[in-house]
Amino acid sequence: MRTVEEERLYRKQRLAATMRLFAVRGFDEGAGGHVTARDPGDPDRFWINPFGVHFGHVRVSDLLLVDGRGEIVEGDGRINPAGFVIHSHVHAARPDVVAVAHAHSTYGRAWAALGRKLDPITQDACAFYEDHEVFDEFGGVVLDSDEGKRIAVRLGTGKAVILRNHGLLTVGGTVQEAAWWFTTMDSSCHVQLLAEAAGNPVRIEPEVARHTASTIGTPGMGRLNFRPLYADLVRRQPDLLD
Repeated sequence: MRTVEEERLYRKQRLAATMRLFAVRGFDEGAGGHVTARDPGDPDRFWINPFGVHFGHVRVSDLLLVDGRGEIVEGDGRINPAGFVIHSHVHAARPDVVAVAHAHSTYGRAWAALGRKLDPITQDACAFYEDHEVFDEFGGVVLDSDEGKRIAVRLGTGKAVILRNHGLLTVGGTVQEAAWWFTTMDSSCHVQLLAEAAGNPVRIEPEVARHTASTIGTPGMGRLNFRPLYADLVRRQPDLLD
């Protein structure tokens, strides 16, 4: 059993690693994108990557602690205003959620432009079967608190929501889960775009898709799949732990 201080460091290390992972996967797009982790000592506060710092340069020491009003209570830097609006409402609506991930990945944006849910056409895509939604009220950069609330409502109890004309957003009971769901969801978007460009993908039958989701769409599987990615990042980029 970790102490609050140990759990805080554990989450921050994996949050910094998630930013590095997103950089490696090409999920960065200028200053856009943000990942948060709820603070274990104060659930009304969360840690977030600093605005304007490249994902590939984020270290544990760079992370900012933000309160429910958007005030930085620990760390130096600025926060992305849209990031606060979206993440604060998701965290408030979902006390079970520890981490929220959103970035402007290429394939996520391409699929989001279609305004559709992902179909169960691969084993990996089944992780999202009956567990994701589409938010189809794009109104520009999310700076309006009401839009942040609507995104949280549309997410519901799922692990992900496709923001039409915008990108992907995933959540998890750990940082590892949210990071892995985002990574594999973007990959699933890529696969479906390729499959539909080549022909008519064969959908997995609902019963089989549901059964597959019960295996690969679990929190434990999200954590398991993130583990080797984290180990690789720490070995290749140990400065992220600074």
